[in-house]
Amino acid sequence: MGKKNKGKTKTKSEAKTPPFPTSIAPTTPVEPKSTATNDVLPEDALRNIYGRLSVADLLRAALACHRWRRVASRCLPRSAPLLGYFFHPNDPGLPPPEPFCHDIDIHAVFAPFDASSPRLSLDFAPDADRYVIYDCHQGLLLLKPAVKIPDGTLPRLLVLDPAARLRALLPAPPRDMLPADRGWRSSKHYVGCAILSRTHPGTLCFEAVCYAVDGGHLRAWVASFKDGKCVWRALPPARDIVVNFDPYWFEGSSVHAAGKIYWHICNSPRLLALDPATLHFSYLLAPDALARDFSTLRLGETPEDGRLCILAVVNEGTQLQLWVRSKARRSDNGWVLERKVMDMDVVYDGVQGLPKHDKKHRFWSVWPSDMDAGRTGKAFIRTWGYGRYSLHLDTGKMERLATKRGKNYGHPMFAYFPAWPPAFLAPEH
Repeated sequence: MGKKNKGKTKTKSEAKTPPFPTSIAPTTPVEPKSTATNDVLPEDALRNIYGRLSVADLLRAALACHRWRRVASRCLPRSAPLLGYFFHPNDPGLPPPEPFCHDIDIHAVFAPFDASSPRLSLDFAPDADRYVIYDCHQGLLLLKPAVKIPDGTLPRLLVLDPAARLRALLPAPPRDMLPADRGWRSSKHYVGCAILSRTHPGTLCFEAVCYAVDGGHLRAWVASFKDGKCVWRALPPARDIVVNFDPYWFEGSSVHAAGKIYWHICNSPRLLALDPATLHFSYLLAPDALARDFSTLRLGETPEDGRLCILAVVNEGTQLQLWVRSKARRSDNGWVLERKVMDMDVVYDGVQGLPKHDKKHRFWSVWPSDMDAGRTGKAFIRTWGYGRYSLHLDTGKMERLATKRGKNYGHPMFAYFPAWPPAFLAPEH
């Protein structure tokens, strides 16, 4: 017997009614979402955006596509950005009367300028640990062997491009390249070296110079490096430049300033100058007003306009002065006093641990070592056993410069600017 329906019996019409309408209203077609790309941005808008980026971010944007690269190349600053500093760390040492500490770490270190700067290193050149940096110019580092060079010989030079990770080891100048010379005399005393010029930022093509004192006069050798080959040529002796003192007093590292190359001479009111265009040596006299204080003078460029300048401690170590090169009638050997920067007590008081009341000790323990080649408005301060500092010449602010391992930033400090413009943005010719 069949089961009976316990609920309400459905009618015939209700049984045929479907649970949803049989006719569906046509839906409005959904337009696809906009797929706009950077191609729709006009170049003026891109330039406006790029103008607000840091140099590092601008270079990253230039790698996105050909169009962005073309626009970015027109927004680059005219001068290369400061990426940081290369130096050889050294031990802090102890204050006087302990001996001055000359120990340096052969392994060069790079300190980035800011957070956006790349972290460069010389790990691509394993032999760099046997060399010491002596010059930095146009994205290149010039290194000389760390071991002492015997008199009568010239060194092999190592040239590195840390940004592009390129290296070139130059052979020493051949001894038979001076047929008129009476052999290779042991009286030749190697003095220094420098980068002269660079042909193209994308290739390792450059000229370098090294010079020696030969018979009381300067003689230079110029290396031309191109396509992996190095060719040396010897220049005639500079007969108008007489070296009547021990060549030991020449500082080996050079200073590039106002279009020329300079070398300091310890305990001398003169500096050695080289014109890279004419390869002519000359002496540059310091102001006569610094005759009693020439041991503290340091050459560099003014931060705001790149004029040749001298920073010196004067008046028995009581005042820091800045002199600039000038053609004024009342100049002192071509120099004029730009400004009295500050009292040296400001500097002395900023050095941690320096005695407050021993004036002689304070004077002999603290001195300026470099004008910042990065033109940041700072100078670097060296001390005898009290650490390494940077000094802002406008604000007087001092900062301790030490590595994470407790060593001092070394001397000198080489401000590193990359080859400019970058290789992928530079013209082919």
